[in-house]
Amino acid sequence: MDPVPLDLAREMGRISAQIHRVIGITIDRKGNICHVVVGDSHSITIPDLSAYKRSPYHLKGLRFIRTQLGRLNDLPPEDITDLAMLRLDALGVIEVLENGLMRYIHVGHLIPPAPDTDAKDHLKTANKPYRTFKYKDSQAALYAHFMEDILSIEKEIAKEVANAGSHQERAILVHASPLPKYEAERSLEELKALAESADVQVLATIHQRIQRYDPAHLLGMGKLKEVLIQGMYLAAGLVIFDQDLSPAQINNIARMVDLKVMDRTQLILDIFARRARSSEGKVQVELAQLRYILPRLVGRGVAMSRLMGGIGGKGPGETKLEMDRRRIRDRIASLERSLQHLSTRRQEQRKARKKRTIPMIAIIGYTNAGKSTLFNRLTGESVLAEDRLFATLDPTIRRLSFPDGKYILLSDTVGFISRMPKDLKVAFKTTLEELNEADLFLQVMDATSPYKDEELQAVEERLAEMDLTHIPRIKVFNKIDLLTEEGLPRWKERVTSQELMVSALHGMGIEELKTYIYEHFWGSTRTELVGTGLPTQS
Repeated sequence: MDPVPLDLAREMGRISAQIHRVIGITIDRKGNICHVVVGDSHSITIPDLSAYKRSPYHLKGLRFIRTQLGRLNDLPPEDITDLAMLRLDALGVIEVLENGLMRYIHVGHLIPPAPDTDAKDHLKTANKPYRTFKYKDSQAALYAHFMEDILSIEKEIAKEVANAGSHQERAILVHASPLPKYEAERSLEELKALAESADVQVLATIHQRIQRYDPAHLLGMGKLKEVLIQGMYLAAGLVIFDQDLSPAQINNIARMVDLKVMDRTQLILDIFARRARSSEGKVQVELAQLRYILPRLVGRGVAMSRLMGGIGGKGPGETKLEMDRRRIRDRIASLERSLQHLSTRRQEQRKARKKRTIPMIAIIGYTNAGKSTLFNRLTGESVLAEDRLFATLDPTIRRLSFPDGKYILLSDTVGFISRMPKDLKVAFKTTLEELNEADLFLQVMDATSPYKDEELQAVEERLAEMDLTHIPRIKVFNKIDLLTEEGLPRWKERVTSQELMVSALHGMGIEELKTYIYEHFWGSTRTELVGTGLPTQS
């Protein structure tokens, strides 16, 4: 199969020279012409190809061929971008001279990995994962095999999917910011953990350091092209951005990369939606999701535009888009009323607890620090505790009893995270109000985390936002069973009199923690903390 049918190319050149406009066509793999478009003397717009969307490991199955009035040295960069962004089989440009004759035909297409080469290695080693060439009509037969390359690409990508053997959503993670490399890597690691918590298979990560964000696409077109080509070779169906995207950016990027697009906030909302079990948790998550969706609800195409009827008229009625917006606003109002009712009920419960003068402790800390595991260890409960971010959302209150019959109430709360979405902060205000009633915080930290200082800072900032820094705290460094023999002594040297070291999973240091809690409230015995960081009876 010729990349550009010669008879068709000659006829397009003749017509283009005659009307002095660029003309273009799309052709499917059967040789059928699907679109005919006409531009101006210098440019042309490729028609909407969304109806030709295929699976993540297939190309569009279309070639786009256009004319060029004047001479070319090579396929223009914007055509290469269209080739990648639209996932075309090939893109051809016909040089047309003033007399209507062809000079050269320029063709570009993506290239498959070499035999026995992994798709990821191909991406690392190839400077250009596409090929361009030009020929005269007498040389067309030399390039008639290009369709074999196209089919080979899809074969290699399908093999990549088969080797993965997973039905999970497959995603590429993208971070673009002016942050230093260390901070960017930390943020990407956290985004990866979030993605895995949402049962997403992470295929690759892309980092671009930029001085300022592109208002239309967040990052540059070259890097966006890289995202698409990686997504295609690795059979990704989703690209997740570490930064929050504006409504315009989400729609612009989604149209260009032909993949599902999600930002950090949407990913966290999705995780919360999966984890919420109680009616209150579900209400709060739905409210946050609707507040996020509303400004991003935009129409697509003429069918979604308002039908105008006469001067200043509104036409026959509301469009589907306007009805969707109105329904979302109505639902938000209903959920807010439900949350207000729940808040009132919680206030009554707190008043009842105050009357009984029962001490209250709240377990706080960064997500996945082991709060729920510690809660279970102290209370003997079996609250869900998993090694993933935001495994527990719904607040739980249980008794922590002591041998002399005294007890306190222990509350397990949702974990904190850096750059917590604003809509979640608002929606979970009712839940986090419980923290205001706490007499003591157990601030749990992961002793094994390489980013413990940044996580501690994120918790401090969140407590300051909520005006809770005045509540006494016991800092609990968890997961000490995972520390190396060299690392444990260093930790023992750095802990202070208000810090303890425990392993909630194996029970190490738990009895000392209980003793410390008892003494904080009733002070019947005094504990002096010595170099180990663990309390001992005096």
